[in-house]
Amino acid sequence: QVRLAESGGGLVQAGGSLRLSCVASGRYCGVDIMGWYRQAPGKQRDLVATITRGGNTNYAGAVKGRFTISRDNAKDTITLQMNSLKPEDTAVYYCQAHIWTSGDRQWADYWGQGTQVTVSS
Repeated sequence: QVRLAESGGGLVQAGGSLRLSCVASGRYCGVDIMGWYRQAPGKQRDLVATITRGGNTNYAGAVKGRFTISRDNAKDTITLQMNSLKPEDTAVYYCQAHIWTSGDRQWADYWGQGTQVTVSS
């Protein structure tokens, strides 16, 4: 069993900031790339940002310059610092991780349950 637990979502005014965290737990051998995705009501789930174990990052154009993704490999944790938030950022934010499990003997993508971010105007 692998679990990804997100935290830090909430309600914030436009122009404000939030910091999301995600920690992996359970029985696994290794965590590769991790990232954040978001899904607004009635829309598809879109990539926000990803980060490799080596710190290589990739951002969606809509958040570039405003959001910062980081990770702690020792704790299998990632964070998403969100600044200058806009109403368009309102969505459920999901943590994703590519993880190797010895029981299943394979790499697979795992997802958290999501945390709600609401930005008011």
